[in-house]
Amino acid sequence: MPKKRVSKTIDEINERIKKGKAVVVTADEMTHIVRKKGPEKAAREIDVVTTGTFAPMCSSGAFINFGHTRPGIKASRVWINDVPAYAGLAAVDIYIGATEPTEDDPLNGVHPGQFKYGGGHVIHDLVAGKKVELRGTAYGTDCYPKREFKKKVTLADLPYAVLLNPRNGYQNYNCAVNMTNKTVYTYMGVLKPNAGNANYSTSGQLSPLFNDPYYLTMGLGTSIFLGGARGHIIGPGTQHNPNVKRDKSGTPLSPAGTLMVMGHLKEMDPRWVVGVSLLGYGCSLAVGLGVPIPILNAKMARFTAVSDEDIYTQIIDYGKDYPNGEPTSLGQVSYAELKSGTIRLNGHEVHSVPLSSYMRALEIANILKEWIEKGEFLLTQPQEMLPTVK
Repeated sequence: MPKKRVSKTIDEINERIKKGKAVVVTADEMTHIVRKKGPEKAAREIDVVTTGTFAPMCSSGAFINFGHTRPGIKASRVWINDVPAYAGLAAVDIYIGATEPTEDDPLNGVHPGQFKYGGGHVIHDLVAGKKVELRGTAYGTDCYPKREFKKKVTLADLPYAVLLNPRNGYQNYNCAVNMTNKTVYTYMGVLKPNAGNANYSTSGQLSPLFNDPYYLTMGLGTSIFLGGARGHIIGPGTQHNPNVKRDKSGTPLSPAGTLMVMGHLKEMDPRWVVGVSLLGYGCSLAVGLGVPIPILNAKMARFTAVSDEDIYTQIIDYGKDYPNGEPTSLGQVSYAELKSGTIRLNGHEVHSVPLSSYMRALEIANILKEWIEKGEFLLTQPQEMLPTVK
């Protein structure tokens, strides 16, 4: 008599986690398991697959409440270490964006600009426990008469601070080259002329959304690894676009889904929240993200068996086509090819360079695996699923 097909629930998996019986593997381990045993048997044996990614996440920032002053102030302009923060929220609530440079930064006035310090560096310094200078001005009201303040604070001094990334964990992204005859400076790094290098930014087979291509287990409330602490998915990220061309297994062939995520800044680790300077482009923040994927059935086992050989992306010219809003594909390349160190374009070998760290991504997947195995991290049932393919 044939065995009944595997069908689990998140509650059932959580019970196994609580009892120390859950079987947890990383996404790269799952690839080999499914190849050896097949998706049905793998689904029967494996409960959770952990994923990870670590790369610059420009759409990042932090919501902060810096506490009421005496007398009170309704801040209209605020700076942290001379980096402007947005104060149009409430009296002492602000949002500091990762890509905001210091107010006196020469930007690209001296090209290429170095962008030595910005919002991403402020967030890193706060998480690292460093003191930062907080100052602000106001126009004064009857209930909030104070017009200016300045003080040194640490993250511990702030009543409230959360990392909130409007867009994270991009599901696939372009491979960037430069087909012009001059060097260009982009958010994908420095690109040499005449396709002198090819830059990419994803952890490939470890990346969360490659392992759940139709977002069947992710949504509002999903617990994740974020910046070294427990965080949550709070919805689809900006530019979330599931309706792109996909291969027969469901893997998108170009940029697709994204996640909006948040977590408490005071619980995070500076190793996983790092300020970044991109020469000639601007400031950013490298963020560690990991999502646990429950293996509810054979379909999820099959999805989490994805490998770098199965994942393709498009080669895009960032010298002319992309800045002109015409990102036409120059060819398709697998992540296995990209990670080999060279790709072929127009009959020539081109060195490929990652902006993301596969080793850091693997470390995140293993940390999350350890948390779950120890019973310190339970899975959550999403309250609302991410929008998927129409």
